[in-house]
Amino acid sequence: MSHRHKVKIEKLFEHPTSGNIDANKVLAALEHYGAKVELTKQHRAKIFYNDKEFVLALSHKSNLSKDAILKLRHFLEEVELTPEKID
Repeated sequence: MSHRHKVKIEKLFEHPTSGNIDANKVLAALEHYGAKVELTKQHRAKIFYNDKEFVLALSHKSNLSKDAILKLRHFLEEVELTPEKID
C-alpha cells in the first residue's frame, strides 16, 4: 500500500510537470507519510508537517494545477518529504 502512496509523491517531482495529478490521492499519500490535512470551505487544503504549514489551493476539478504542484513540491522539499527520503 505504501508503494502506491510513494508513486503519488513521485509524480509531484516529475519533469515535465504532469497536469493529471488527483488532489485527493496526493492528500491521502501525504497523510500516509504523517502530514495532517485540513480541508477548508474556501477550497484549500492546509497541510501540516514537521511544525510547518502549507496552504494548497484546490481547483473545482479533482486535478491539481501545475502552479499548485510546483508550490507543493517546494514545500515538500523544505520539509524533506521527497521521493528519495521516504520508504
